[in-house]
Amino acid sequence: MTKWDKEYIKLCKKILAEGKEVENRTGINTIKIPSYHLHFDLREEFPVLATKQLFFRQAILEMLWIYQAQSNDVRWLQERNVHIWDEWEIDEDGLWHANQNVMENGRYVKKDIVKEFDKAYAHTIGTAYGYIVNKFQMTQNLINTIKNNPTDRRMIMTLWQNDYLDTAVLPSCVWSSEWDVTDGYLNMWVHQRSCDVPLGLPFNVTQYATLLSLIAHVTGLKPGTIDWSIKDAHIYVNQVDGIKEQIKRYDENDDIKAPKLWINPEIDDFFKFDNSKDLKDIKIEGYEHMGPIKFPIAQ
Repeated sequence: MTKWDKEYIKLCKKILAEGKEVENRTGINTIKIPSYHLHFDLREEFPVLATKQLFFRQAILEMLWIYQAQSNDVRWLQERNVHIWDEWEIDEDGLWHANQNVMENGRYVKKDIVKEFDKAYAHTIGTAYGYIVNKFQMTQNLINTIKNNPTDRRMIMTLWQNDYLDTAVLPSCVWSSEWDVTDGYLNMWVHQRSCDVPLGLPFNVTQYATLLSLIAHVTGLKPGTIDWSIKDAHIYVNQVDGIKEQIKRYDENDDIKAPKLWINPEIDDFFKFDNSKDLKDIKIEGYEHMGPIKFPIAQ
């Protein structure tokens, strides 16, 4: 079994065994632990879960939406048959609707929420993710620094910008990445403020491993290590049965190997990687998995 599956199942078992059930804004309780740390070495393995099918095309297109297209427009994803952000799309009138818990007098109360935005933000998720990357030209600045000043200790991309939180539908969960170059390897540290372990974490890890690999590729480096810092690692109570199935799969199977990431060697510009629905320049090869597990989304 893959190293990533081993570490992932270890985290899931820890949450189920030691976690505390808490209320939250979604109205669906979570079982949480306050923090967790993961370490990946891309020289040893490219992390894609095998105990549950990871929809690689969708995951990588979402990453490119943020860091390459630098877009907050949900239609960009929908045109590529990616529907991850549909529930957070602002409507044509500049409104976003949700049924969520609101804190009143120290207790959560379930209410229908309507958040108003400028109509210019219709069909977007507001001032979050790709909007922030584009505003501050984060990807371009990172690549430029890696190429021209690789010993710089200030290579940081942070999606958490206080001035833009009120006009974001959902502030970034994976909110920061720090980068360094050591001995010809590009390394990264990722910070995640809130982690939906069944749904979000498998996507996020593969996305950032791919982002690191692509940027290493276009800057003449090799992909190195990723350290992953999680605050509030949780499983929603309606996801427990699915996680138990995934744990069972892991305990009963030990012969699946990790896949390889293929990057088109002819592409030397991050912004030229194909981001069509076909994702022609980025593939995983030899991906074996044990089938999908459907987990509900908590809005």
